[in-house]
Amino acid sequence: MKQIICKDLKIGYEKKILINSINLTISEGEYWCITGANGMGKTTFIKTLLKLIPSISGEIILSDGLHQTDIGYLPQQKIHQKNFPASVEEIVISGNLNKSKLRWYYNKEEKARAKQNILKLGLKGLEKKSYNTLSGGQQQRVLLARALCATSKIIILDEPVSGLDPNVTQDMYNVIKKLNTEDKITIITISHDVQLATQDATHLLHFEKDGKYTIKLKGGSKC
Repeated sequence: MKQIICKDLKIGYEKKILINSINLTISEGEYWCITGANGMGKTTFIKTLLKLIPSISGEIILSDGLHQTDIGYLPQQKIHQKNFPASVEEIVISGNLNKSKLRWYYNKEEKARAKQNILKLGLKGLEKKSYNTLSGGQQQRVLLARALCATSKIIILDEPVSGLDPNVTQDMYNVIKKLNTEDKITIITISHDVQLATQDATHLLHFEKDGKYTIKLKGGSKC
């Protein structure tokens, strides 16, 4: 099933176009990896999909039944965010905030969802630990568990392995692959490590100079 359709989408900032006329369709269960040099528009593209910044022109169409709140987001971490003093449990369950709306409490279903995602991401036993005492890999797992509380449909990740050592990097990609293949969650991720990031991807979206882009399917064929 089609989930996100981009039609003649131009992205950029302050009217400076980074990528011209993006036309693509992201369907349920696909795994998209976005690559390209710094400044080519990768983060601008995902922020445009998330409606965090406006497009210059064109359309982003969500399929029937899909809402903006059905898209989970794992942004790049800033230094001050890594020192956030909340507990693992508090951060994970906060992923339900968009769904709890005006309620000042979490219901049983939301608490159960948080517990399930803590288990799924291998964080059992760390629930009461302060986020700022965790390793980089553990912190990324916490944020991914939080994103899973927000959605079970689409997760967008902006360089999820940045700053992690090689073993932890591979482990993180294994977790993302499992979410895609077993839970059928659509993955859209940015990465500078093309070889590792594309080993599991079904689609490679590469942003180039002069506002151009290419899309390759798994196996290397262009589409």
